[in-house]
Amino acid sequence: QVQLVESGGGLVQAGGSLRLSCAASGLTFSRYVMGWFRQAPGKEREFVAARSASGGNTAYADSVKGRFTISRDNGKNTVYLQMNSLNPEDTAVYYCAADRKIVVSRAYETYDYWGRGTQVTVSS
Repeated sequence: QVQLVESGGGLVQAGGSLRLSCAASGLTFSRYVMGWFRQAPGKEREFVAARSASGGNTAYADSVKGRFTISRDNGKNTVYLQMNSLNPEDTAVYYCAADRKIVVSRAYETYDYWGRGTQVTVSS
């Protein structure tokens, strides 16, 4: 059974930083593209960042480029999202997702497995 478990969310002031983690089990982690998505209240789920199985290719939403960094440790079956210079518009539930296809995708429909999410709240 595949499980993706996010952690590291919380309340932070604008300008602060958080690091999210997602621990995966039940799948061959090194063969999956790993992505982060987020969903704010009343809004659709949106792509944040993704990293290829080997870690060589990344993609970021324009809104987070230069502030967020996605990384992965295939030895620990874990993907991370380092979030810096946070602002209130980053407030959302952040979800980790795994995609067995090779190409890094920004479309949530292509991802096969999802975590339950972790809340990030940025106060002004």
